Formats: sequence, structure tokens, C-alpha cells
Amino acid sequence: MGGTILNIAAMIKLTISMAIFGSIGFFTIHTGIPAVELVFIRCICATLFLGGMWLATGGHKTEKWAKKEVSKTLLCGIFIVLNWVFLFKAFEEMSISIAISIYNLAPIFVLILGAVLLAERMTIGAICATVVCFIGSIFIIGINNFTSLDSFFGSGFVWALLSAVFYALTMFTSKTITGLSSYALTFIQTIVGIFMLAPFCDFTLFDGLTTSNWLYILGTGLIHTGFVYYLFFDSIRNLSTIVVSVLVFVDPVVAILLDVVLLSFRPTLLQVFGILLIFGAILYTIYQPQQKVVVVDQQT
Repeated sequence: MGGTILNIAAMIKLTISMAIFGSIGFFTIHTGIPAVELVFIRCICATLFLGGMWLATGGHKTEKWAKKEVSKTLLCGIFIVLNWVFLFKAFEEMSISIAISIYNLAPIFVLILGAVLLAERMTIGAICATVVCFIGSIFIIGINNFTSLDSFFGSGFVWALLSAVFYALTMFTSKTITGLSSYALTFIQTIVGIFMLAPFCDFTLFDGLTTSNWLYILGTGLIHTGFVYYLFFDSIRNLSTIVVSVLVFVDPVVAILLDVVLLSFRPTLLQVFGILLIFGAILYTIYQPQQKVVVVDQQT
């Protein structure tokens, strides 16, 4: 009984964290500052919030530091910061719904990275899912934006795609980090972000920001990074991989709903079809049955 209650509480926490994170695009476009400056503030807020939680829970006293793990975490920090910067730049150039749909291609890229770097086996179904995602991306960006380099780069597609690639690299790298706690992991990553972005920040952009701008900025840092990461890490340890895989889809659903309801985004039929293709292929990739046919194995 106790275990069931614990799982329900964890599911509620994860659902709330994903629902909150789904509103990050809406917050981002109201901050009044560009991607690099916003991620810089986000890293500061997250470092203070999660660092405080880490100290308050006493986790820092039992932390086991290994040089190899710290090195991987530093690399992972670079990946996650670039992931945030590219995602926010995508929000500047395109609809939140479109950016989020492309961003959620990350599981497909993890699959490809496994095949390329670790010589993991890739099934025919996985390759088909990758092709379907690519076709879906063309539909939601619009075929016209693929006819010239100028329109292609101006569409924001590259930023959204890069955000997905670096999110995949973050997941791929973090899978190999097992000795550090979630708090230590995130604390190191956000510290990396502060030092990494400080030289590139234009601090004059913070002059003249309104109270509303600052509320959205602090909300992005404290709520979407600090509080959401706390709920996320506190919940996933009590849930199965399948449950987590399902609940993380609350994020894009909320993002698309907010885009439609609050920002008046009206997708075309082709865009709706493209979004359905992408998420259908991703769901298939996560839950695909085991297949015996091997099509990619670099060791043979």
C-alpha cells in the first residue's frame, strides 16, 4: 500500500514538473532578453535554488567525487547549456509548437548516437521512425522553407534541430554518470553555464526591463529550472522507465496547447500532420517491440 501511494505521489510530481516546463516557451518570449542572457540568468537561479536544496538535504556530505564522473558532468554541462540556448533561439524565430515538436526529436538522435558511437544495433523499425520524423519536420516547417538556404536558416529550424541534438548528447552522456547525485550533477552543470556564458552576455540588455520582464525571467530560472528539476529528480527514482517515458509527453502537449490558446497559433493541416508523424514515430521508438533484424552494426 505504501509503495502504491509513493508511486502515485511521484507520478503527480512528475506530471506537475512536465506541465510547468511546458510553459517555458510562453515565459521565454515575455522576458525581453535574448537566449544567451536568459540562459545565463537561468543558470544563476538554478545554481542558487538547487545548491540550496542540496545543502538543506545534507546530500553534499555524502557525495562521492570521482574525477572521471566530474569530467563527464562538465562535458554534460556544456551540452545542456547549448541545448537551452538553441531552444530559446528557436522560440525567437518560430512558433513554440513547431520548436517543441522538433526539440522532442531528441530520443531519435539518442538512437542514432548509439548506433554511430557505440555500434548499437538499429532495427528497421527504428530507421523507419527516423525517416518519418524527418518527413514530419519538413511538413511542420513548410516545404517552401527548404527551397533556399536563406529561407531554411531563417525559419529557425536549425536552432530547434541543434537544441534536439544537444539534448540528445546530454541524455547520452548523463546515462554514463552513476556515482553523483542528481543535485550534484545539476549543480555542476549550471555552474558550467555561468562561466561558459558570462563572456558572451551583453549586460546592457538588462537596462530598462520592466517588472513584468523580470518576473518572467525569474520564473524561468527559479520555477522552470530550480523547482521543476527538484520535482523531476525527486519523482523519477520511484517510477519505472515506461511511466517516465509517457509522462514526459505532458511537456509538449502543454506547450502546444498554450501556444494555441494564449498565443493564437493556428497550425495548417500539413503542420498538424507533421506533428502527429513526429510524436507517433517517437512513441514507436520508445515502445517498439524487439526485432531480430539487424541493419546497423559497425563491428561487423
